Amino acid sequence: MTVITHIEDLRVLAEKRVPRMFYDYADSGSWTEGTYRANESDFQKILLRQRVGINMDGRSTATEMIGQKVAMPVAIAPTGMTGMQHADGEILAARAAKKFGIPFTLSTMSICSIEDVAKETGNHPFWFQLYLMRDRDFSGRLIDRAKAAGCSALVLTLDLQILGQRHKDLRNGLSTPPKPTLANIINLMTKPRWCLGMLGTQRRQFGNIFGHVKGIENMGSLSEWTASQFDPRLSWADIEWVRNRWGGKLILKGLQDAEDAVIAVKTGADAIIVSNHGGRQLDGAPSSIHALPAIVDAVGDKIEVHMDGGIRSGQDVLKATALGAKGTYIGRAMLYALGAMGESGVTKALEIIHKELDLSMAFCGRTDINKVDKGILLPGSYPV
Repeated sequence: MTVITHIEDLRVLAEKRVPRMFYDYADSGSWTEGTYRANESDFQKILLRQRVGINMDGRSTATEMIGQKVAMPVAIAPTGMTGMQHADGEILAARAAKKFGIPFTLSTMSICSIEDVAKETGNHPFWFQLYLMRDRDFSGRLIDRAKAAGCSALVLTLDLQILGQRHKDLRNGLSTPPKPTLANIINLMTKPRWCLGMLGTQRRQFGNIFGHVKGIENMGSLSEWTASQFDPRLSWADIEWVRNRWGGKLILKGLQDAEDAVIAVKTGADAIIVSNHGGRQLDGAPSSIHALPAIVDAVGDKIEVHMDGGIRSGQDVLKATALGAKGTYIGRAMLYALGAMGESGVTKALEIIHKELDLSMAFCGRTDINKVDKGILLPGSYPV
């Protein structure tokens, strides 16, 4: 029996259990994958100050993200095709998040639909991530469906107007369902657990789109429609329309530049997420943790700043919090856990991250996550 001690153990297990095209989809970046790797490695350059002689009793990692109480400053990030890492993946991850007391964010490009997740989690509020499509009527109806499902926040992604090239996806012929090439068939034969799970569910296509767009009758027409719908015309002016249609908490995802963050404040959004889309868009952009401090400095307390990209441990959460993030997001860490062990894997990942966060905070001489600041970091080791 495999002993799971950290997120890397879950990644290794997921690589064994998930078909290559879907594992690679999760574990890859664009072009040289330099930014993808930097998202994780730049955290390692930041050093913590160990303190002693301080009472470590009564510790708390509880805080708030956009006014919502959370067990730790972590949310599950929106990730496309989560339900292809494990059957009914979005539902399982949402259940684990609900039990742990953190937000789950459902992607527009999910396999399980908004309604699926709402029903299977007992209508527990979750967040919904929106790609603003060329078809504004469809986008508006997506927003309405999220409202009807009781979603408590809308996350609008700004950095996917056009798609970055990911070499692994092209080599694997990524699609849902998998293309029946000889290589893919041979690989699927080595993943019996995954195949049995997929045979036991009807959720194998993009649930938020299939059955909700006129003229979409099969996976071929769905793929063609989706490829044509990402809107390169998306601009700051569109955010007002989204905000008015939604009417609730709004988070803007995909900011990397302080100048853009200042503009984002003027939109009236409740929070921004410093993110480079997991290194899957502009290769050569800075890591999210490197970009974070300048954005925090630029906006001050005018808007809540969150961070996404490279979080693989509780220490990463602690470092991001010290640099001003009021919340962080886990995407790949969740996908590895889901692919490895389903819902119990996601729960295990959250437990690992929470324990690492709690212990590391204590070693740094702090007992309340809300009082963590740059004072826990070694000067000169972090970006400014």
